[in-house]
Amino acid sequence: MSQGEPKGSGASAAERFFRTYEVHCVAPNQDSLFNLLNSAHSLNDRLRKEFKADFFSVKEFAAIKALRNLFHHQDELLSEVQVVAAERLPAIATDLLFLCLVQRPLVERAIAGISSKYRSEQESLVRAALKWYGNVVNINPCIFNFAVHVHERVKSLGMQLDCPAHAAFKQSYDREERNGHSHFVSGDISCHAGSVEAVLKTVFADVV
Repeated sequence: MSQGEPKGSGASAAERFFRTYEVHCVAPNQDSLFNLLNSAHSLNDRLRKEFKADFFSVKEFAAIKALRNLFHHQDELLSEVQVVAAERLPAIATDLLFLCLVQRPLVERAIAGISSKYRSEQESLVRAALKWYGNVVNINPCIFNFAVHVHERVKSLGMQLDCPAHAAFKQSYDREERNGHSHFVSGDISCHAGSVEAVLKTVFADVV
């Protein structure tokens, strides 16, 4: 984009997504999650209008969209989401600094809210994108991996972003590329002792 050229709505939406993503990574809470889900939804709309492109076939977006629609219409349910630093749960080991935990019935409600026209296809994508542990679901790996898809789509569409949050993400992505590392996380959680499900279940009782 040359100097003085107006920025397209897709680029603006992509920059907003990376700004909200950075906030969610640095200091996540229910508000940062809500803002991030909304920015992902808005980005998809803008790409459809400007580039005839979308994320509907991306499993992580299917999950994000379902959760966003649930929280958008019933935002009081956000209080049931628990965001906790992995280091505060020393019994577990994972590849992300934060866990974003949702009780399974809430995710099931989000899936049930998908239009019946698309549910059979979308449900399998949602379930594959999330990390399920009994009655607890960790959605943060899904969020992280979707950000990778967004960066790659921005690159493939030749979008020029002027955004420190995206520049930082791109720097990390390029470093992984040079070192031959995967850009995606597994999101798997291992437990040093006992059951992962039992440890995560206590979060809803013990974490304020």
